[in-house]
Amino acid sequence: MNTNSGRNYRRKVRQNVRVRALFVDNMSKSVLKMLGAKYNIEPFFFASSTNWIPSRYREEVQHGVGDHITVILPFIRTTEKEKKTHSSLTGIKRNERKNTIDVMSPLHLHGNPYLLLPRFCLSPFIGEYVLLIDLLAIHMIREKNTSTIITYHPALRDRTTAERLHQVMERAGGSVYWNKIFVASEDPTFFFLAILWYALYAWDEAFEVLYNRIKDMEVILNGSDFSAMADLNYNLHSLQAHLLQYQTLLHDFEISVTFVMETPNPAMENSDNRDTTNELMQRECKNLLSEIDRLHRRCSMLISRLKNATDLAFATVNIEDSRQTFRLTVATLRDSAAMKQISYLTMIFLPASFTASVFGMNVREINPGSLETIARYAWVSLLLTFATTWIVIAFQPYSTIHKPGAGMWRRAAWPAFVLIHKIAEYSKSFWTEGKKTTPQENNIPLGSLRRRAGHSTLKFDDAIYEEDAIGG
Repeated sequence: MNTNSGRNYRRKVRQNVRVRALFVDNMSKSVLKMLGAKYNIEPFFFASSTNWIPSRYREEVQHGVGDHITVILPFIRTTEKEKKTHSSLTGIKRNERKNTIDVMSPLHLHGNPYLLLPRFCLSPFIGEYVLLIDLLAIHMIREKNTSTIITYHPALRDRTTAERLHQVMERAGGSVYWNKIFVASEDPTFFFLAILWYALYAWDEAFEVLYNRIKDMEVILNGSDFSAMADLNYNLHSLQAHLLQYQTLLHDFEISVTFVMETPNPAMENSDNRDTTNELMQRECKNLLSEIDRLHRRCSMLISRLKNATDLAFATVNIEDSRQTFRLTVATLRDSAAMKQISYLTMIFLPASFTASVFGMNVREINPGSLETIARYAWVSLLLTFATTWIVIAFQPYSTIHKPGAGMWRRAAWPAFVLIHKIAEYSKSFWTEGKKTTPQENNIPLGSLRRRAGHSTLKFDDAIYEEDAIGG
C-alpha cells in the first residue's frame, strides 16, 4: 500500500474476513495520520518505526472484545550483490580503515581474491554479500470478528518491502502446516507469529553466510600468507564487533516472542476452543524460542571461532617471529665463532706486539742517551687515562654515576662527589660493624635490661641481641 493507491484505502472492504493486512510502504504523513485516526493507532508506532527503536507494547485492552499489540523488531538479513570475475577480484583495492567500527551500518563480506588461488579453491562464494539491519514493524488490532495487521516498511534500499511481506503472508496462507493451525484455532495472533518466522529465516541465512566467511578466513590464516593476514586483521575485529551487536538483536527477538506468548487475545476468552488455542500458542511460541536459542548458540560459536582465528593469527605471527629470531641467533653464533677465532689470533700476536712496542721506546733504560724515562712515561699515561675518563663521564648526562637531572657543573665535578660518596659509605659501614656486639660482649646482664620500674620490658634492639646470643 503506497500513496498512489490511497483511493484503494477508501474503497469498501470485503466482509467476513478473519484477518485483514495493510502493508504500509512509501506513505506520506497525511495518509499516515489518516490511517492512525481510522484504526486508533498510537503515533508512537510510526515514530518508533521511522527511528528503528525496538519496542513491544499492548494497549486498548477490552476483555471479551480485543486489544492492540505492537512489535517493532530490527533483524539481520542478507543481500547478494553482482558476482565478479577473477580478474576483477584480483584488482580489488584494500578498503580504507575507519577510526571506528559502525555496527549499525551494513556489513560487506567481500569475496576474497586469495581464495581463488589453486592451493585454496574452497570458497563457497565469490561475490559480495551484505548483512544489513532490516525492520519488522507490526501493529495488530485483535478483534472478535475481523482483525487487522498493519506493517510499516522503511523506504530504504534492500530492505523488506511491502510487496515482499505480502508474498510471505500469501505463502503462509497456502502452507499446509499453518492451515491446520488456522482451522484448529480462530486466534489471529498466529498470523503474527508467521511474520516473526520470516525474521528467523533471515537470521539463519545471515549466519550461514557468516559461517562460510569465517571458514574462508581460517583457510587464509592456515596458509601462513602474511600479506593476506594484514588485510584480514581489520576484518576479524569488524566481524566480532558486528556479532556482539547481533547478540543484542537476538535478545530483542526473544523478548518479542515471549511478549506475544504472554499476551493472550482477550477476544478469545469466551471461545469454545480456548484451551486448544492456548496449547497451540504455547507450542508455536516455544518452537520459535527454541530456534532463537539455537541462533544464540550459533552466534556464540561464531564469536568463539573468530577469537580462535585471531589467536591463530597471533600464534602464526609469533611462530614466524621465533623462526626469524632463531635464524638471527644462528647467524650471531656464527659471527661470534668468527670473532673468537680473530681473538685467538690477537692473543698470539699480542705478546710479540707488546714486546716490540717496549723495545721500540725512546727511554733511557732501554736506549742509552735518551732524555725520557719509564717513570715519566707511566705518569703521563696515567694522567691522560684519568683525563680521558673524566671528560667522557662528564659529558654523559644519563650515566649511573650522576644523579638524575644533574647540571653540567655537577657532572664536571663527578670525581669529588664519587669520592665523598665512597667515604660516607665506608664510615657508615664502619659504625654499623662497631654496633653489632652482643650484651655479653659488653658485659651487660640481660636481667638489667628486662627490669625497669618493676616491669618486665624488652626493647626491640635488646630482643635482637638476645636472639643473636641464643643462636650462638
